[in-house]
Amino acid sequence: MTENLPSCPECSSAYTYEMGALLVCPECGHEWPPATAESADNPEDGAIRDAVGNVLADGDTVTVVKSLKVKGHPTGIKAGTKVRNIRLVEGVAGHDIDCKIDGFGAMQLKSSVVKKV
Repeated sequence: MTENLPSCPECSSAYTYEMGALLVCPECGHEWPPATAESADNPEDGAIRDAVGNVLADGDTVTVVKSLKVKGHPTGIKAGTKVRNIRLVEGVAGHDIDCKIDGFGAMQLKSSVVKKV
């Protein structure tokens, strides 16, 4: 199977499958049309979302979900590092979070590498 079906909008299960004209989640039993899934993946409300789809806001605490290299530092930011009091900005090249990380200082992160706590 080389299909990339979207996750379930109810429980975020990755084990969705097609049944006729609908997509079905075997874990929670939710059924939905594929057009709804495409609009859920591309939100048009302008909200900034984290790696798992949660809406982020100023002042939130997030966790880095993958290790990141940092120019000028011998070690990068490890996965699981908590970042407190983020600020959402219109950044350069997709960097839409402005924050301070202990041991690294002020920097910008992409919302696709963080998860809301």
